[in-house]
Amino acid sequence: MKIAVSGKGGVGKSTISAAIALTLAQRGQKILALDSDPDANFSSALGIPKNVKIRAISSEIKLIEERTGTKVNEYGKVFKLNPEVSDIAEKFGVNYNGVNLVVLGAGNKGGSGCACPENTFIKTLVADLVLYKNETLVMDMEAGIEHLGRGTAMGVDIMVIVVEPGKRSIDCAETVIKMGGEIGLNKFIIVGNKIVSDSDKKYIEDELPGHDIIFMPYSNNIREADRDGISVLDALNAEQTQVIEDLIERIEGT
Repeated sequence: MKIAVSGKGGVGKSTISAAIALTLAQRGQKILALDSDPDANFSSALGIPKNVKIRAISSEIKLIEERTGTKVNEYGKVFKLNPEVSDIAEKFGVNYNGVNLVVLGAGNKGGSGCACPENTFIKTLVADLVLYKNETLVMDMEAGIEHLGRGTAMGVDIMVIVVEPGKRSIDCAETVIKMGGEIGLNKFIIVGNKIVSDSDKKYIEDELPGHDIIFMPYSNNIREADRDGISVLDALNAEQTQVIEDLIERIEGT
C-alpha cells in the first residue's frame, strides 16, 4: 500500500503521517516512511530523538554526483536520467519504532523543478520507493506534489489531504486535488484537523463537497508531544486514536 499525505504547511501533515505509519507498524506491517516536506518534521512526529543522525538525501552531493555521473550545479552537462537508487532506503533510512524513515531534505529553491542531477536523483528515488518496494509506504509530501510524476502517481493508492478550518488550507487542498487529477490520482481522503466545533466541520464540508472527510479533534496533547519529544501515537487520546483507526480502515477499503 502506498499512501501520500499532503496539505498546506502547518496543518498537521507530519502528525497524521506519523500516526498512520506507527499504527500500521504496531500491526506488524513493514513500514517505509518518506519525508519529502522541506520542513522535515516527520522524524520528531515519529518520536525519533534529536541526537539520532539522519542524513538527508539532498545533502548527499557526492553520492548524487557519483550516481548521475556529473557535478551538481554544473549545468549544461550530460547526466544519467535513471541513476541507481535501489539501495538508498536501506543505506540512509533510520529505523525507529518499526518505521524506516528516509528524509529527502530541502532542495535548492532556485533549481526547483529543474532537470538537474539532484532533482533527477530525488524523483528517481521516489519512483523506486513507490513502484518497486514491497513495504507499505507513507509519504509526508510538501504542499504540492512536486516529486510525483505521472508514472509514479499510478503507484500511489491514495492521497490523504490534511486541512484545517481556514481558507488558505482549503485553497491548498483544492490545488492538490487539481494537480493530482492531472497526473492520474483520483482517490482522496480529506482529514479535517484541529477541529474544535461543529461549525469547523461544516465549513470544511461546505468548502470541499463530495469528498470523503474524517475529522480529528484539536487537543493540546499533540503540541505537548512535539515539545516533549515523544511520538504522536503516544500522545493521542482515545478519541483521536479511534480517528486514526477509522482513517486507516477507509484507506484500506479504497
